[in-house]
Amino acid sequence: MKVAIVHYWFITRRGGEKVVESILKLYPNADIYTLFYDPKIYGNHLKSHTIYTSILNTPFLRKRYQKIFPLYPMGIRSLKLRKEYDLIISSESGPAKGIVNKFNAPHLCYIHSPMRYCWSHKQMYIDAVSFAVRPLMSFFLERLRKWDEKTVNNVDKYISNSQNVADRVAKYYSRKAEIVYPPISEAFFKNYKPLSKNRDNYLSFGAITPYKKIDLLVDSFNENGKRLIIIGEGSEREKLEKKAKENITFVGGVDWENVKEIIYNSKALLFPGEEDFGMIPLEVMAHGLPVIAFKKGGALETVVENKNNISKSSGIFFNDQTSESLQSAIDFFEDNMNQFDAMWIQDHARKFAEEQFLLHFKSKIDSLLKTHS
Repeated sequence: MKVAIVHYWFITRRGGEKVVESILKLYPNADIYTLFYDPKIYGNHLKSHTIYTSILNTPFLRKRYQKIFPLYPMGIRSLKLRKEYDLIISSESGPAKGIVNKFNAPHLCYIHSPMRYCWSHKQMYIDAVSFAVRPLMSFFLERLRKWDEKTVNNVDKYISNSQNVADRVAKYYSRKAEIVYPPISEAFFKNYKPLSKNRDNYLSFGAITPYKKIDLLVDSFNENGKRLIIIGEGSEREKLEKKAKENITFVGGVDWENVKEIIYNSKALLFPGEEDFGMIPLEVMAHGLPVIAFKKGGALETVVENKNNISKSSGIFFNDQTSESLQSAIDFFEDNMNQFDAMWIQDHARKFAEEQFLLHFKSKIDSLLKTHS
């Protein structure tokens, strides 16, 4: 079967890109179409695949990929399918589903979220820029939203990464999305090492962008003086690093072996944003680390809170994105930290292992192809 996989970009390697790598295990000969690809940054993870990129894929534009969103429709229009395919799979939280399907091949979209910057998180992105720029930002986001709306019915079947995202698809696209949770690699469960008994810092791990709410962590830990290690890069890093006190350390992007060492010496992962799903909490749970998460979004589907029996909890929630609410959760966690069971947390994370994803995802594709046969 000839398969085309369309993904927004391969210049970071986060949850969406790891999903594509798993799908490629089902279709190892698939061609890949993407707006941006930089093998120097992305590494060898796609080296055996044919990759077609858009006219936007220049060094200058790749460095500014998050700021040139008004150009995404032009970029996706330039990604013309080179062959007649039997199946198109778009991996989407940007414009990927907008690719022109001139041969009318069955199109399945695995959706991480409708575009956040013009739907669910639009105001947050507008508020993140200077007051003078906001009207222009609002204009371009509204234009992108209208284009995105026109591409909704390019897709024959939507598969969402969570109930949270399925609800957004229904709200913004008026389409039903079936749910297949994203894959947690089996590698995360191998070479297990017990957490250190002398753990003395908290951990933040992921992109440092406005909706991730890393600013809430910096404000809270500036106040409480506890140690916090922040792993990741993003548009907010420079601003927050200047604001942070000495007890907060930014380490940027580091390889997984270094991440593991930080995990083993951390008390808990802090997850303060409203995520579509959020794979990072499950990746650290695979090492037995509990999570303190904002009680909204995808975390409700991955974090188990049982305050009556902490040993059967994978973390705890805080209700409001305020320093007071977060600090209350940290205080409760520290009073009960020794009751968490690392092996129970790891077993919980196994429910989201890659083999489960591949099994369920393949069944959804088979169902789609039957309706088109």
